[in-house]
Amino acid sequence: MATPLSPSSSSGPSSSSPLSTIAVVGLGTMGTGIAEVLAKAGREVVGIDISEAAAARAVAALEAATARAVARGRLTEQERAGALARFRTSTDLRAAADADLVIEVAPESYEIKQQIFRELDGIVRPEAILATGTNALSVTRLAADSSRPERVLGLHFFNPAPAMKLVEVVSSVLTAPTAVSAVTNLALDLGKEPVAVGDRPGFVADGLLFGYLNQAAAMYEAKYASREDIDAAMRLGCGLPMGPLALLDLIGVDTARTVLEAMYAESRDRLHAPAPILKQLSEAGLTGRKSGRGFYTYEAPGSATVVRDALTPLEGAALTPGREVRSVGVAGSGTMASGIAEVFAKAGYEVVLAARSEEKAQAAKARIGKSLARSVDKGRMTAEAAAQTLDRIAAAGSYEAFADVDLAVEAVAEDLEIKRQLFQALDKVCKPGAVLATTTSSLPVVACARATSRPQDVIGMHFFNPAPAMKLVEVVRTVLTAEDVHATVREVCVKVRKHPVDCGDRAGFIVNALLFPYLNNAVKMVQEHYASLDDIDAAMKLGGGYPMGPFELLDVVGLDVSLAIEKVLHREFRDPGLAPAPLLEHLVAAGCLGRKTGRGFREYARR
Repeated sequence: MATPLSPSSSSGPSSSSPLSTIAVVGLGTMGTGIAEVLAKAGREVVGIDISEAAAARAVAALEAATARAVARGRLTEQERAGALARFRTSTDLRAAADADLVIEVAPESYEIKQQIFRELDGIVRPEAILATGTNALSVTRLAADSSRPERVLGLHFFNPAPAMKLVEVVSSVLTAPTAVSAVTNLALDLGKEPVAVGDRPGFVADGLLFGYLNQAAAMYEAKYASREDIDAAMRLGCGLPMGPLALLDLIGVDTARTVLEAMYAESRDRLHAPAPILKQLSEAGLTGRKSGRGFYTYEAPGSATVVRDALTPLEGAALTPGREVRSVGVAGSGTMASGIAEVFAKAGYEVVLAARSEEKAQAAKARIGKSLARSVDKGRMTAEAAAQTLDRIAAAGSYEAFADVDLAVEAVAEDLEIKRQLFQALDKVCKPGAVLATTTSSLPVVACARATSRPQDVIGMHFFNPAPAMKLVEVVRTVLTAEDVHATVREVCVKVRKHPVDCGDRAGFIVNALLFPYLNNAVKMVQEHYASLDDIDAAMKLGGGYPMGPFELLDVVGLDVSLAIEKVLHREFRDPGLAPAPLLEHLVAAGCLGRKTGRGFREYARR
């Protein structure tokens, strides 16, 4: 992989990339950012825009950006002067006549882009490469209208171009390999990470990202969860830098709608059919940050500061009082059960950790002891606090030990019949008024509730693994859950320093319902030989800000677990686009389950 260029290396182009004079057509935010990257890396740059005001703004933006770079020690004054001298602007497309490469970043319209490419045909030298910065339109269609289609390709930078490392190099069936090689070398010289992809709407990063954003918009439109809870769930549950609705506002709701319409026109996958709310917001002019209002309301157009509006939840609003919780029972002996018991004990609750045998319960408690010892070694807690935490946990070989607990949380196998039997047992053992919670990630909470004589006391409390580290808890109400039970669980989440998000009782809740279709679509891309595992993982980490690529994550989660969740989602929503990718099914059938078996999408060294 390439490393970013240091300021001292920006004196001129390297011999591996002969593209020394580059024209950028369209000086909006993206075009201006690309021009900055090129000028700082030693290229002669001609910025072209029909608007003199846009050209003037581009010059001012480059002056300001390079001044900041000098102030931060990333450029010298001499290097700044050189970058500014290498950038000139024009309102005439003929200024591209001497360019080795032209990068078009005009509005996402076939009519506009085709007109630009037709005019360039009569202006540029025969060997010049023509690149489109589109992220939604067909590169092949644009190339076919050119007199030299073999020199046309896609060069998709990500916003903001100076900061984002990913560049997608898009080939059509007409593109010459030499053109691909030349722009790939250019991207490397710029300190970017180029990935090679074929021509389809959205390419890799946006192709996966926009389907996920669309589903989040549809989830919000259906009033399944609040915008704040959807965004918090994906940030805290998946480690994403932004929630999907906030990201739609940043990208532009109208832009997202355009990309999705292009994707749907090709795929006919209902997951890509733009959610109606995207059309409604776009047509109302509520396009996100740039207009001052989209899913959220902002301080001013262009501002990133969210301000209160009619949909903002009231802080400290009086809810139904919750029930008192002093002691907690945790049912199970696996990693999740011991993690949840540790969370409650650290927060000062008396905990009963019960399993099917005394031996299993003691083994789970011993696992907690090791976890606490690691926290002591890392300086996160004192040895005394660790000992007190462990003393609050009583291991039991029978659920009869839950007789006096105020909250019972089950964390047993993800099997509905096993959970039903457990809830029948809890119904008989737990005192009247005790709250009964399930940590299921994919099964109907109401089915657990109906196994008891007190369904109003049952709720979902979905922790994420590892429970001591992950801040998110999805609080899942059924149509039968009592208000004070919901209030109790939210209060408890806050006391154990978790962030509760509310959602209804449907497959996947928030996180898995948005995460797993995205993972499934990534598998489909590999299955169709559209892009490699490594390129897709790199694209999502560099272009989408994901902490892990989809195939890294699938191998960590387990392909069998992933397939089970995919099947649940497909069965509940009956959407053909949610059908598990055959490649995922084949790997599971072959016993390639990910890291735990040493082989999934990749192979791992056996420990």
